[in-house]
Amino acid sequence: MSKVSVERQTVKMLDRETIEVNLPNEIGYERIAMACSASFAKIVGFVPDRIEDLKTVVSEACLNAMEHGNKGHPDARVIITMDYKENAITVSVIDEGTGVQKIPAEPDIRKKIEKLETPRGLGIFLIKQLADKVDLNQMTKDGHVVRMVIRMVN
Repeated sequence: MSKVSVERQTVKMLDRETIEVNLPNEIGYERIAMACSASFAKIVGFVPDRIEDLKTVVSEACLNAMEHGNKGHPDARVIITMDYKENAITVSVIDEGTGVQKIPAEPDIRKKIEKLETPRGLGIFLIKQLADKVDLNQMTKDGHVVRMVIRMVN
């Protein structure tokens, strides 16, 4: 089993098609998951545009997990698994929260671009636009899971 350690085992290969990233609940660490997802997608043959989509989806889901799921608690963790099967990567982001209580309304992009609204609140919207499938409110014994499927090609 391969691993890179920071404080805990941060990245591990579960098998040839599956990796797991275990992050502290601190903004900025989502970049580790982004980098891992990009490397993993490149190895399995994703095209550059889909790798960028994957990085954005992973980043937004991690940030939501840290900020909203774990509510910024410094001792909480975010676990990301990426599984490659049948020309798609399934990404699961697990936090210690209770799920999305209210799905935000679709943002008014024009107002955001014109700075009439805050640029915040785009995470779920971006995830839904870039992923091929999204399941938001799944509760498991490990916590709240957001599961996303990104296919090699649109």
